[in-house]
Amino acid sequence: MGFKMGIVGLPNVGKSTLFNALTRTAAAQAANFPFCTIEPNVGEVAVPDARLDKLAAIGKSANVIPARMSFVDIAGLVKGASQGEGLGNQFLANIRECDAIAYVLRCFEDSNILHVANKVDPLADAEVVETELMLADLESLEKRLPGVEKKAKQGDKEAKLNVELINRALVLLREGKSARHVERSAEEEKAFEGLQLLTSKPALYVCNVDEASAATGNTMSKQVEDYAHAHNAGVVVISAEIESQLAQLPDAEQAEYLETLGLHEPGLNRLIREAYDLLGLQTYFTVGPKEARAWTIHKGDKAPQAAGVIHTDFERGFIRAQTIAYDDFVSLGGEVAAREAGRARDEGKEYVVKDGDVMLFKFNT
Repeated sequence: MGFKMGIVGLPNVGKSTLFNALTRTAAAQAANFPFCTIEPNVGEVAVPDARLDKLAAIGKSANVIPARMSFVDIAGLVKGASQGEGLGNQFLANIRECDAIAYVLRCFEDSNILHVANKVDPLADAEVVETELMLADLESLEKRLPGVEKKAKQGDKEAKLNVELINRALVLLREGKSARHVERSAEEEKAFEGLQLLTSKPALYVCNVDEASAATGNTMSKQVEDYAHAHNAGVVVISAEIESQLAQLPDAEQAEYLETLGLHEPGLNRLIREAYDLLGLQTYFTVGPKEARAWTIHKGDKAPQAAGVIHTDFERGFIRAQTIAYDDFVSLGGEVAAREAGRARDEGKEYVVKDGDVMLFKFNT
C-alpha cells in the first residue's frame, strides 16, 4: 500500500525545488514567477529504511524492494482560489485526490526570489492556504446539506449521520477552524471521510529554511512549529536548496556533505517519518532468497489485512502468519535460527501486526 502526499503552497516558496529534490527528477519546472507549475507532477520515491538492507543481507536476497510513496507537486495557490482565482478549481481538485497535504512555507529571506505578497511571512502564507481550503469546504457542505437533510427526514439512517457530521463541521469552518478539529467517534470515521473535506486531510507544515538554518531552524520556523501544533498538524524543517544539491550527489558522498552541514540524514527521511506518523502507517517485511521487501500498512491492521497488501487472495484465504520480530531476526541471524530459538511465532487472524515484523503467510486459495 502506498499513499499520495500533495505538496502545496503559495507561488515561489520552494515547492517545485523540493519536489525535484525528493524525486530526483527535473519533471516539475521550478521558475521565479507564479503559476509555472500548472499540471500536477507526480513522483514516486522509495521510503528509506535501513532495516531492509540488514534483512536482505541476512536473507541473502537477490533483490531489495522498499516501500513506495508518491509526492504530487500541485500548482501554486493564491488568495481567491476557492472562487476560481488563479488555478483555483484545478488546485482544489488535485488536493482532493491526495491522502495528506504538505504545506511548504517559505522561512527564509532572499531579495532575488520574488514573493507573491511582496513580503516573507510564513504564518500569513499558511493562513491564506488554509483559508482557501476552508472556504471550499464551507461552500461544498452548504450546497450538500439541504439534500442530505431531506433524505434524513425520510428516515435514511446514513443521511441522519451525515447531517450531524456536516453540522459539526460547519460550526468549526464558520469559526475559521479546519475540519481536522471535528470531534467524531471511531464509528463515525468512515462517514466523515466520505464527506471528502479538504481541511480534514492530515496536514504537514514544511518549513523551507536557508542552508544555515537547516540543522536548527530559525525564528520563522519556530513560529510555524507553534502554529502547526495549534492546528493539529505535523511540522518538519527542511532546506529545499540543500535537498536539491544532495539529490545531485552520488550516495557515497551524501553522508559527508550532510556532516559538513551538521545534519545526520536527508530531509526526505524526516519528511516521510512525519508523514507516516500523520497517516498512522507502519512497515512490515517479507524476506527470502528472491527478495527482501517492505510493505506499508496502517497501525492496528491485523495479519489478514497485512497479507492482503501483498495480494487479495492472501487475505481471503488467510490461515496463519509466521512472525518474527525484527530485532530477533537480526540478532539471531535469520529465519531458521529464529525458529530454532523459539522466536518464530504462528499468529492467527486476530494478531495485530507490529512495526518491523518479518512475516511469512500461509493461505489457502
